[in-house]
Amino acid sequence: MENSTTLQFEKPSFFKRLKGMLGVDFYRLFHTPLLYIFLVIAALIPALVSMGAMGGGAEGAATEATAMFTNAWQIVAAKGPLYVENDIGDYANMNMVFIFGGIMISIFIGHDYKSGYVKQLFTTHSQKQDYMISKTLLGAFSMACMCVTYLIGGMISAAGTGLPFTVNAGSLICAILGKMIMSLGWASLYTFINIIFRSKFGISIALCFVLGTGIPVIGAAAVVGNTPALNIFLYGSSVYACLSSSFVSVIVCLAVSVTWAVIYNVLGTVILNKRDCY
Repeated sequence: MENSTTLQFEKPSFFKRLKGMLGVDFYRLFHTPLLYIFLVIAALIPALVSMGAMGGGAEGAATEATAMFTNAWQIVAAKGPLYVENDIGDYANMNMVFIFGGIMISIFIGHDYKSGYVKQLFTTHSQKQDYMISKTLLGAFSMACMCVTYLIGGMISAAGTGLPFTVNAGSLICAILGKMIMSLGWASLYTFINIIFRSKFGISIALCFVLGTGIPVIGAAAVVGNTPALNIFLYGSSVYACLSSSFVSVIVCLAVSVTWAVIYNVLGTVILNKRDCY
């Protein structure tokens, strides 16, 4: 009597699947010029802000800069918590990284669909949640790196404003950490948007740009009034990542960012499971 053997293939665990997908995504990220282009863009943004602040030329540089900023570090973070009624110039800081980060994520995911990578991937990899999580983490990493290059460019640009560099070091560190942590929340939102408009590349980029500017939140405030919910949750709690931040501010940013990531990854996974992804 012959012994029959049955081959049983063990399904890879969630972490093994995610590790494999992240490996592919990060390999593509580091071996294409996309990330490096946006890192350079992030480093140049502060210079453009400084040029706007010193529009009167070198002779009136200090006066022009003072009109927009009172401290050189405000090119990195606002002096105090931002709310929707603040002057638009108060938003001209590291928050702008989230706008360009959204555009980068749109291009990356758009290429997935245009190249046919998604069709090939979902033919062999049925777990749609892995795709959502991988793209969210990829986007968060990219925007966090953009925050670093923005900081470097901001320090160089701020040196030419003629403004004081005096700052509470702890608050500055908390502000930068808060903004970097919020990269996770913004990346999850942008990934979700690109899943919805996966076949409409132009719309996804436009939406990411508009949401990154905070215009919808300002519009909502005009209708329902300026409330803590709008400032903390809808705008990603970036309002509290400022030069008067504390460790509590970092915790708020972390809580909101993780909440965003969970909500948008769940919604994105549901959409991917219910609709044709090709």
